[in-house]
Amino acid sequence: MTATDRSIELINAAAQAAADKLAHDIIAYDVSDVLSITDAFLLASAPSDRQVKSIVDEIEERLNKDLGAKPVRREGDREARWVLLDYVDIVVHVQHSEERVFYALERLWKDCPELDLPEDAKATRGKAAAHAEATTGPEDGELS
Repeated sequence: MTATDRSIELINAAAQAAADKLAHDIIAYDVSDVLSITDAFLLASAPSDRQVKSIVDEIEERLNKDLGAKPVRREGDREARWVLLDYVDIVVHVQHSEERVFYALERLWKDCPELDLPEDAKATRGKAAAHAEATTGPEDGELS
């Protein structure tokens, strides 16, 4: 079994919305062969809680406005460290960069096929590492 056309449509719209709000490392997996509860997962991250919330809000608004889709469940909103949007056909995970590294969802789903995403979403790959490198200077006590 593979992800339905509707799931692919939702994933692409969500990925584009996340990219438009400068999400990092956007990736999607077809999990339909291993899970019966959903077809696909979209993963994205951001370096701040505020940006996580902004990305989630944009995804939710875009999918509702453009595709008439509303999440049946939204979790993690209070802390905005890991927000989950469940659309039944797809599940969107937007994580703070630290949670993304810690939980490493990519490791769990690496055997599932990766879904092709819009070019803007693909261009976000490696942004988290580049952002982390740009915002951290030499450690205290290190010689430059």
